[in-house]
Amino acid sequence: MPRTVLLPRPRQAGTSATPVSDVLRRRLAPPVLDPYAWPAALLVTLLAGLLRLNNLAKPPGKIFDETYYATDAHWLWEKGFEWNEKDNTAGYVVHPPLGKWIIGLGEQVLGYHEAGWRLAAAVFGTVSVLMFTRIAMRLFGSMMLGCAAGVLMAFDGMHFVLSRTALLDIFLMFFVLAAFGALLRDRDQRRARWLRFVESGGDPAGRGRGSRPPHAVPWWRLATAALLGCALAVKWSALAFVPVFVVLILWWEVGARRSVGVRNPIRDTLLDEIGWLLAGLPIMLAVYLSSWSGWLAGDGGYARHWLRDSGQDEPPVWGALRNLMQYHELAYGSHQAITTATNPHAYQSAGEWAPIQWLLLGRPVLFYRNGDALCGADKCMADVLLLGTPLLWWSFLPALGAALWFGIARRDWRAAAILAMAGAALIPWFFYPQRTMFYFYAMPAEPFLILAVVFVLGAIMTNPPGRPPDENRRLAGAVIAGAYVLLVVLAFAWFHPLYTGESIPYDDWGRRLLLGDRWT
Repeated sequence: MPRTVLLPRPRQAGTSATPVSDVLRRRLAPPVLDPYAWPAALLVTLLAGLLRLNNLAKPPGKIFDETYYATDAHWLWEKGFEWNEKDNTAGYVVHPPLGKWIIGLGEQVLGYHEAGWRLAAAVFGTVSVLMFTRIAMRLFGSMMLGCAAGVLMAFDGMHFVLSRTALLDIFLMFFVLAAFGALLRDRDQRRARWLRFVESGGDPAGRGRGSRPPHAVPWWRLATAALLGCALAVKWSALAFVPVFVVLILWWEVGARRSVGVRNPIRDTLLDEIGWLLAGLPIMLAVYLSSWSGWLAGDGGYARHWLRDSGQDEPPVWGALRNLMQYHELAYGSHQAITTATNPHAYQSAGEWAPIQWLLLGRPVLFYRNGDALCGADKCMADVLLLGTPLLWWSFLPALGAALWFGIARRDWRAAAILAMAGAALIPWFFYPQRTMFYFYAMPAEPFLILAVVFVLGAIMTNPPGRPPDENRRLAGAVIAGAYVLLVVLAFAWFHPLYTGESIPYDDWGRRLLLGDRWT
């Protein structure tokens, strides 16, 4: 398939329409979805929401790190900063405040109890299924594949458990995914501008400003920057996605210009887009700083007056920002000190191969256990185990390999984008083998790992570009995809008691621990 389509040059730009080839139109036009795409996405979301909101207050009490985040969220809304109840002093925490502000919003709505501090996670988890379904529809141009992706997320055990627990990682995943969705919209919008330009008689092969579409603010790209700022304001690990987003923007812009026949697509992309990329930096910073508004506006936060307390001058604005910088230096040092030697944990992942262990479900995290709950048997067990649906998660490694193969063989930009995002979520952790890590660190990768699976299912169903459609292959691929999704749903149902703290007979509990002691 040619990378550049040469267009007839009009006598005067804008005075006559230019014929556009089907190949170019297919490359530049946004996907046209089935009119039932929205109802289908909402139906998948309704199912996900019912699962996540049902009996949300179970199990009772603060489970796992809810001890920290639900409490911090409560005090953020009470004082504007975290508070240490035991010592009656300002609390020192190592994660930014936005995730806890969001958890606290649920507490404000329902009250300071289990349903209250878990409500926000359930809402964000449910909305993320809707967002993910629509993103997959747009990415693959298919209602069926989009719904398959949404169902796989709705019935993933990790997503399900984190959608019912007051931890930060569901919010981190939400904002990273939202930023990716906004960037997809930006890609479609920018390519549609080029299509309208050439259709109206524009000459991309010319020189100067007249060889480009009229100036337009890339609102979706700026929204991407704001959403990345939100992700950073939940956890700093979102920083790994920033360079990937920059590369995707530049790559997609160069590709659009090359398709329409721009003389120097790389040079022109850099000249036209660097300014907008730089504009994203203050947006990210402003969004991030706004999450610290309670700390900045008050006087009682930890290290809020570090300059003054250390005998230095503290000017009104710069002093507050310098104190916040000091707080960040302390938090960064604390992150560096969290190692397997100094902070071992029973449910930590294994060293330098932790990201691979996550994909293999080598060490899930036990959030809650009660061996005294009644179930009608002599011995019972109730767990909340952070465990991805095994059939789905054990598909991820082969799906990543197959996506790489199909992506190269078919020169498919979608495979590269999916692999880049999954890599941004997982690869950085290989460089911190001494750090104490947990399975839930993989949560931001989960949407893109599912997209890799769905991409491969779509590749099985369709011929490579340039070959005629094969209805037999499409039918066979649809059967395979449908059977796979159904098996994932059934696997989720089998493990559901381990996700919800349901008390079951001890023998039934043991049969679900497929990897034995690794899952206890």
